[in-house]
Amino acid sequence: MSVESETKNDMALPFEMPVRDEKIVKVKYPDGSSCDVIFTKLTQPIPKEKFLKLPREEAVNYCIEVPIEQKEYYVDDEKKVICLQDRAVKMRDGVTIYADIYIPASAKKEPVPLIISWSFFGKQPWHQPVQIFRPMGVPTGTVSNVCKFESSDPMYWCYQGYAVANVDPRGIGNSEGDQQQFSTQEGRDGYDFIEWAAKQDWCTGKVAMFGNSGVAMSQWRIAAERPPHLVCIAPWEATGDQYRESIVEGGIPGFFGGSIVIAAQGKGYIDNTVAMSKKEPFVTSPYWQDKIPHYENIDIPTYVTCNWNHFHLRGSWEGFNKIKTKKKWMRCHQVFEWPDTYNPQMLLDLKLFLDRYCKGIHNGWELTPTIRMEVMDAFEYPYQTNRPETEFPLARTQYKKLYLNASTMKMGDAKVKNVAEVSYDGKDGFVNFDYTFRKETELTGYMKLRLFVEARGHDDMDLFVTVKKLSTKGEELPILLFGTERHPGSWGKLRVSARHLDEKASTEWQPVHTHDRVEKLKKGEIVPIDVEIWPISRIWHKGQKLRVQIAGKYIRDPWFEPLVWFPDNKGEHVIHTGGKYESYLLIPEIPPRYEDGDFICR
Repeated sequence: MSVESETKNDMALPFEMPVRDEKIVKVKYPDGSSCDVIFTKLTQPIPKEKFLKLPREEAVNYCIEVPIEQKEYYVDDEKKVICLQDRAVKMRDGVTIYADIYIPASAKKEPVPLIISWSFFGKQPWHQPVQIFRPMGVPTGTVSNVCKFESSDPMYWCYQGYAVANVDPRGIGNSEGDQQQFSTQEGRDGYDFIEWAAKQDWCTGKVAMFGNSGVAMSQWRIAAERPPHLVCIAPWEATGDQYRESIVEGGIPGFFGGSIVIAAQGKGYIDNTVAMSKKEPFVTSPYWQDKIPHYENIDIPTYVTCNWNHFHLRGSWEGFNKIKTKKKWMRCHQVFEWPDTYNPQMLLDLKLFLDRYCKGIHNGWELTPTIRMEVMDAFEYPYQTNRPETEFPLARTQYKKLYLNASTMKMGDAKVKNVAEVSYDGKDGFVNFDYTFRKETELTGYMKLRLFVEARGHDDMDLFVTVKKLSTKGEELPILLFGTERHPGSWGKLRVSARHLDEKASTEWQPVHTHDRVEKLKKGEIVPIDVEIWPISRIWHKGQKLRVQIAGKYIRDPWFEPLVWFPDNKGEHVIHTGGKYESYLLIPEIPPRYEDGDFICR
């Protein structure tokens, strides 16, 4: 993929879906269930001369047609990398998909392992005049113009003795059929492609998968199908449960999945996750169940990463903890996913992993800590980097309750005796509760916010919670990404009518909601709710404050991603504290490993 800019994408995606043709298809799932699924026409390819004449408002529905051209050519002047363009691969149901496969020239005589980049981003994005998908924070020239978005760069990995396949899955580009995002269908297609590739004369029969974000998420599904020649995966930043972690987070429908529906390019259709969140509002629908990975089937070596400040965070930890394999590693950091993916130090780290399981090289990889963790502080400055751990949540965690007091708008260590309340406008308002640390304190793990709430003037409440860090002077201390983007802190969301807990799946520190019913509020009704706050690892120094912000909408400084939710808020939101209304924030304190006087070792 060509990288021409170090800043923002050329075209901001609209917050409302453009009008496109739709169709409803009855999709049958492996367990025998079925669902009528809404499919929306993809961004359609048309001849270049026709595309260039379109006004901007119409161009969003089209892309430049790139005809199938099956050929073989050298990519570089040194004639060390060959592209096998538009290789056709037939799936088990007869659908044909296409891939561009890059191989070292030497692979004609000495076969090499294969790394697969599987996603709907398009295998030849440089043909398009507007590149919607572009890695911010990655300087021009870092990756080659044949690198698919969020994927392995062939012009790096072919020089390391690997082949790279840029795949257009079902429905994308010239590939036949309709795209079903992050589904069992995608997993089976990935299986079929892997088993085809492993038999090619340029391949050793060893296949791996790598990529971040969208290219990582597909790995959960494909690996769960257990293709025999898939030897390892490296899902860097990988959302898992599409409903809970992306499309209907906390029971509140959002837009982000719509950006994929708008941007993905091909001749067919794509399942419309935004439309399906309205048609199938409960996670128990076969449609959403099919988008939850079968982590328990994954038993091959796996290298996961996650960024403490991104929406892939929950899925990465869920996947890491639930996969079956004992050969698994996690690296958690505060750098945004794109600069991390192409950082030369991280590429060398990944090469050790791939060399170990694709080439059988005994390079000491097994000495890598199971978990390497970055503990954040403020701005671009971490408190600790690559701290070794063996499990998550950490076994030495000491959970502590900070009790909310609506009389003082503070939080404290002791229960609050007197009942009090505070309210804010449900549409635009918010309230803050602060706690001051008396000593240096590390919080690493999951947080939970228990609230007693009441809706005045409506029958529901959508809550947007942010846990922030403030200086000793009361100034916000965000994490800076790309040097300018201010991420305020850990977050959680909940639609109060979706408050019902899954008692079996929930823990003291991580509430899991069933999302299988609607429990509207009655006039004057006060109910307890548990808000899941996604994981954190951050240090608070003596005198610094922890702030819990509770709001009726998503509050963020201008942010480069189209993260938008559609709250159902009217009237007043009321927070009750004290007495029988024991509202609190559960925090995961991590004691020092060793402490002597003023010396602290974490």
